[in-house]
Amino acid sequence: MKLELRGITKRFGSLVANDHIDLTVEPGQIHALLGENGAGKSTLMNVLYGLYQADEGEVLLDEVEQHFRGPGDAMAAGIGMVHQHFMLIPVFTVAENVMLGHEDTKGLGSLDLAKAREHVRAVAARFGFHIDPDALVGDLPVGVQQRVEIIKALSRDAKVLVFDEPTAVLTPQETDELMGIMRQLRDEGTAIVFITHKLREVREVADRITVIRLGKVVGEASPTATNAELASLMVGRAVELTVHKDAPTLGEGGLEVRDLRVLTPAGAVVVDGVSFDVRPGEVLAVAGVQGNGQTELVEAIVGLAPRVEGSISLGGTELVGRSVRAILDEGVGFVPEDRTEDGLVAGFSVAENLILDRSTDPEFVRAGTLRRDALQEFAVGRIEEFDIRTQGAQTPAGALSGGNQQKVVIARELSRDLKLLVAAQPTRGVDVGSIEFIHKRIIETRDAGIPVVVVSTELDEVAALADRIAVMYRGTVVGIVPGDTSRETLGLMMAGASDPEVAA
Repeated sequence: MKLELRGITKRFGSLVANDHIDLTVEPGQIHALLGENGAGKSTLMNVLYGLYQADEGEVLLDEVEQHFRGPGDAMAAGIGMVHQHFMLIPVFTVAENVMLGHEDTKGLGSLDLAKAREHVRAVAARFGFHIDPDALVGDLPVGVQQRVEIIKALSRDAKVLVFDEPTAVLTPQETDELMGIMRQLRDEGTAIVFITHKLREVREVADRITVIRLGKVVGEASPTATNAELASLMVGRAVELTVHKDAPTLGEGGLEVRDLRVLTPAGAVVVDGVSFDVRPGEVLAVAGVQGNGQTELVEAIVGLAPRVEGSISLGGTELVGRSVRAILDEGVGFVPEDRTEDGLVAGFSVAENLILDRSTDPEFVRAGTLRRDALQEFAVGRIEEFDIRTQGAQTPAGALSGGNQQKVVIARELSRDLKLLVAAQPTRGVDVGSIEFIHKRIIETRDAGIPVVVVSTELDEVAALADRIAVMYRGTVVGIVPGDTSRETLGLMMAGASDPEVAA
């Protein structure tokens, strides 16, 4: 099925999110839509999917104009969407999620779950998925949840499939698997719109690339274009894709972790005997396949882990046993790996989110009353300094694009006097221009004599930022190596090789 968007324009008040956009996607083609966070990519696809109504323009399928009043109309016409933030109900099973909204019934109107289970098994077998139709979605890893989204879209016989930032929450291994699924769908004749800002992924799978910036199409590019060429077209300026940093100037003290063990409430050990130091003025990057204890390590440092044994000392002050509030007040900045769950309150304004961990600061609160003028002035300054794309300081944080939400979190944490910065997946779901900015701010923090811990599953990011790299595997640190250690060595260590010399 051929998809055409002609002159699509969508306004939100004075903001023109899409400005007369044209796009054509042929059957059996992966058409990448590349752009910065907030460029209008997701808005355009929400118009296509019937979630928004265009102010101008038309949508055509096989030359026939369509008028979608909602997602149901789009799905009935053969359009499916895999959203960046999954549209699944965690307490429902896989089969129940897949049949939701298109329920099959049998005698006396009861749901035909057996038919739904069989359909899940059939689509899963087609792609080599291993998914239990009766598994609760909330118990599944995010990579498997995304496969459920794909099954759900294909169960409606989708001929046009939209992937909206599909790799934002995936590990590198899950991303590679998704690329294979997209190629298989393309080879079967599906027209695919791939919304992303990740240059490597575009070059790997796209047949055509359309670049939009500030709501307008600014050009098309070939998949053979260099990363620098794509980044420049996307951002509108030359982008520095490498991080420039001098050799670290190390201070005394900093973070000391000794014999750290983290246990789940049920008693399972998820971090086992971990020890390391981070000196003032250096970046220690923690690498590893997601799920090997990195999340729990970070939670222990900031006081979120329920059961912790061992010692975590910052400048001689013991942190184990202290509350999250006390640890933050000690000067720990924390960028969580899941900004929507742990980093922001979506219904609060950008300004309010910028002081979430400073709600008792006399600068903003006096005699229990919020000083709104001071908050507004502070927020406007941070919005400008960190290039947060928003209509204003009072815009709800949930209305921002994912990358701009991340900038709010980064701005909040770097606007305090810090003794330690802990950043987990600091550029997850962030475009190349914002990555350049965030990496620069992390290195500036390090150069200010502050110890920095960065946890990332992206080896390119680890290599760019790290002075030293601690590799985790099954809850332990298998080795701490220099920041210029090869990807091959790191990859072997991430698989459990404990001796870097052997791994090399």
